[in-house]
Amino acid sequence: MSKVQFANRGFLFCTAAVAGYVAVIAIAILFTWSAFSGISEQRASIAAAEAAFAQLTGRSPSGQQTGDVLAGAPAGSPFLEGQTLNVAGAALLQRVASIVNRVGGNVLSSQVDLESDRAKDGWISLLVSCDVEQPALQKLLYDVEAGMPFLFIDQLVVQAPTPGLNGNRMRVLLTVSGQWWKAK
Repeated sequence: MSKVQFANRGFLFCTAAVAGYVAVIAIAILFTWSAFSGISEQRASIAAAEAAFAQLTGRSPSGQQTGDVLAGAPAGSPFLEGQTLNVAGAALLQRVASIVNRVGGNVLSSQVDLESDRAKDGWISLLVSCDVEQPALQKLLYDVEAGMPFLFIDQLVVQAPTPGLNGNRMRVLLTVSGQWWKAK
């Protein structure tokens, strides 16, 4: 074997060794980066869960969240407010009537139910008869159930508009309920 062939083999061996070393270092860096990335994602997830828990347990005001976990969450209490069941029923009626008026409708009649079996558990029901334009019905339903306090549409009856009578207004019978919680 000549000196040139021996030198070429040595150079090739060194080049292969360096390439292997660089590959091992690159793989180690890749695994390290992957591990730190997973850890940082888990930390962010834990921080978001802690912020949500603090918000739900009332330890953090809704305007001071950490992160974007509850940025779109409505502010306020999920329960109807009022010192008594009657006051909470009036607040429910006022909220629903203002929503009907805001979408351009008219409240025709209303009845707050404080005597049912559910009322003993703090649930207040409201039966509202109103008329609204057809395009405003979806906004009415959304606005009733969106936001705080939590309100639920228990029953919805819609009567199609009568041609020539009240224009394009539909008669809507709506039963809405919410829970009243008296702080003790």
